[in-house]
Amino acid sequence: MDMAEEKSHASSRFRFPFKPYSIQEEFMTALYNVLEAGKIGIFESPTGTGKSLSLICGALTWLRDFEEKKKLEAAQLFEDRAPQQGLSQELQNSTSVDCKKSEAKASGELDWITEFVQKKAERDLVDKLKDEELKRKRREERLEQMRNNVQLKYALKRKRDDNNDTERLIQMSGEVVTPEQASSTEILDGEDESFILADYESDDEKNPKDSSLSDEDDLEEEHVTKIYYCSRTHSQLAQFIHEVQKSPFGKEIRLVSLGSRQNMCVNDEVRRLGSLQMINDRCLEMQKNKHADRKRSDDEKESPKRKRKSRVTCPFYSHEQMQFLRDELLVEVKDIEQLVLLGKEMKACPYYASRYAIPPAQLVVMPYQTLLHSSTRLASGIKLKGQVLVIDEAHNLIDTITGIHSYKVTGSQLCCAHSQLSQYMERYRSRLKAKNLMYIKQILYILVNLLQVLGGKVGQNPNTQKIFQGGTELQSINDFLFRAQFDNINLFKVQRYYVKSMLSQKLFGFVEKYQVAASKPNDTQNQKGSKTAALENFLQKLNEKPTGQVAPHEQEQDLEKEQPVMASPMMQIERFLFALTSTNKDGRVVIQRQATVSQSSMKFLLLNPAVHFAEVVKECRAVVIAGGTMQPVEDFKDQLLLASGVSADRLAEFSCGHVIPPENILPIIVCSGPSGQQLEFTYQKRDKPQLLDECGRVLVNLCNVVPGGIVCFFPSYDYEKQVYTRWEKTGLLAQLEAKKKIFQEPKKANQVEQVLSEYSRCVQNSSQSAGLVTGGLLFSVVGGKMSEGINFSDDLGRCVVMVGMPFPNINSPELQEKMSYLDKILPKTGGTSPGKLLVENLCMKAVNQSIGRAIRHREDYATIVLLDHRYTRPSILSKLPSWIKGQTHAETSFGPVLKAIGKFFRDKKICGDAVE
Repeated sequence: MDMAEEKSHASSRFRFPFKPYSIQEEFMTALYNVLEAGKIGIFESPTGTGKSLSLICGALTWLRDFEEKKKLEAAQLFEDRAPQQGLSQELQNSTSVDCKKSEAKASGELDWITEFVQKKAERDLVDKLKDEELKRKRREERLEQMRNNVQLKYALKRKRDDNNDTERLIQMSGEVVTPEQASSTEILDGEDESFILADYESDDEKNPKDSSLSDEDDLEEEHVTKIYYCSRTHSQLAQFIHEVQKSPFGKEIRLVSLGSRQNMCVNDEVRRLGSLQMINDRCLEMQKNKHADRKRSDDEKESPKRKRKSRVTCPFYSHEQMQFLRDELLVEVKDIEQLVLLGKEMKACPYYASRYAIPPAQLVVMPYQTLLHSSTRLASGIKLKGQVLVIDEAHNLIDTITGIHSYKVTGSQLCCAHSQLSQYMERYRSRLKAKNLMYIKQILYILVNLLQVLGGKVGQNPNTQKIFQGGTELQSINDFLFRAQFDNINLFKVQRYYVKSMLSQKLFGFVEKYQVAASKPNDTQNQKGSKTAALENFLQKLNEKPTGQVAPHEQEQDLEKEQPVMASPMMQIERFLFALTSTNKDGRVVIQRQATVSQSSMKFLLLNPAVHFAEVVKECRAVVIAGGTMQPVEDFKDQLLLASGVSADRLAEFSCGHVIPPENILPIIVCSGPSGQQLEFTYQKRDKPQLLDECGRVLVNLCNVVPGGIVCFFPSYDYEKQVYTRWEKTGLLAQLEAKKKIFQEPKKANQVEQVLSEYSRCVQNSSQSAGLVTGGLLFSVVGGKMSEGINFSDDLGRCVVMVGMPFPNINSPELQEKMSYLDKILPKTGGTSPGKLLVENLCMKAVNQSIGRAIRHREDYATIVLLDHRYTRPSILSKLPSWIKGQTHAETSFGPVLKAIGKFFRDKKICGDAVE
């Protein structure tokens, strides 16, 4: 088949909503072939080329063909075995055995055993296929009934309304205890068992399955072949789902969207807690209460002498209603917002209903963290065996995996956790088993030693414990364990204890409950009388601020980096200890000492992300790693795929051009400024006044010839501030403001939308009115809020300027350790060490993301100005996206640059006038 026939074939089989571009046909064909062959594909498709729609149509077309193929194979298998269906199982077995016995006697061999096993496997396969076919038909009939049977929907709605009326009558009769009353009762009775650790079992002991979960078993179903799609943010997932809804597959595909409890919870009492950790733990606590109440109601031998306590349960955690909601999800494609609204209407939990819908779903949409973290993946019910995985916006995939599995704890958190766990142990010592006490004491010993590594002591205020020798230290895992003096403790057993006992969750709830009681001392005194003195003393110790919080005036932090104060930091410490069970070569421990112990920290740094990604590629049938700017791809191959055990012949790479014509983009490398000053923004030279002034003169000239908006990227916030201050003193800023209104990217995320709105309004007003100000000039930062995910289309980004090369800080201990690690495990490429290539790749990934903000659709046009002569180096130039690299040219003097840019926009203006 030649190329023309292949393209014609692609157009006919892909259900695209309109006639696709040639690059879209090529993209879908390459994607289809990767999925069919079960390979690992790296796909690059620039923004504006319909990447999402191409992914949807290409992948779902393959899934449709795959399902049809499975149906045909099953039908053929049934047909081939049809003559034998009248025989009984015993007759078939005896016939097979007799035939093979006679053959064995004739040949002198016992091959009949092998054939018997093969025939049994065939029968098992047929039985399995029959079972799957029966389930599929039942599922499709149920969903079709949900789609078309309006009476069924009204019946379900009437049932929900009846349930609501019943609950309302019960509340009016005073039989329901409010959450505040229930939590107060549990605390004051002093008999609440939700925080007591259950008998810890060894590895040889098994927990019998709780009969109270039988309803959940009814919701379980065999997983069908499906596509898992993940991206970075919920907004990107919502955008993808809307593309699915508009696609030809929107009416027939069974799609499920997964999210966090923070985004999907419909219980207002839980949502108002704010913190994700608090929401998670309250949800789990309510589930446990519901199971406990159900078990207690089924137990007819309950002692009448024991006081029965009211427990808070979630009214939305109803298995029957979640089944109805699950079916509604599978009937019609819905995003998270629509799912939440439907959950409120149906009085069912969207978080769990979406997870119950995973097995029969064909397309499951979720954020990165849900899939890339193994424990989260397991808890969500995601099974990757034999499935297809599509990772979109994957340019930061390596950093994402590294960040998910790198954990940091501070001295303040260690002190807080030690104080809380000690008080927990003292309060429940008489009710804890010996093995529980042993492990709790081991954990307390670990906490003490970790704090000593930071130079602190237990029992003292971490804010007042000064450290005279600060700095950063980096150690291997083994060296750190020896230094902390708990290398003799089996961390794997401690890890299993954490998981089975749920210690972190119990400690979290324990602290949170007593903090609630501490906020109501008057009520406690009225109800407990003489017992309040001891309780108040206990609550006061539990909530002492020095053990868990740092005074605002003692540590300045960017508001965006601040995390909500957790009731207990034990969960973060638990993750850190889990990380220490990694192999010595895969990670390092970074010890950072600040002025005080509370500000000091230790962090587990993951060096080998492939160790976690290997689980994914090993189980999946095929994996697609896609993005708008994936260059350079060497990092993905070397650090992630080949290191995960993927063979080179299983890798496939595809990169398509842009839909815009070549004349719509003008990338220029500017080597020198208007006065002849060479542009080289190295760390040693970039602070020189003459270089700063030359950069300002370049921008002044660009503002004179570029219409609309100019987006100028600086390497960091500090350098942008330094440049702005210099230009303000020299008068260059006033010259810029004469042509363009200046905007600066804010550090706070909640201010970005306002700045973008003002910038957009300025550019639009300038284009509609002829005046001295011709648009806006936006100062942005590489890797900041506006370098990814922001569209500067049309007049908002007619020119993108990159000041210098944003190399990472080479003096960072973490980066140096990563470079050293790669130098040891990877060979040199063209005489360049892997560590040096890493630095170049990090720089160019950031550049490619930033300059890709301009061209956003077929009719768009823009210039890209790279201010640094180092961009002319072949090793750097080769790392630009192919659709930009082919059009890029360098100019040694500034005159031809200005002339080329002026001609570029004059031609566009003439073309625009001609069209009008």
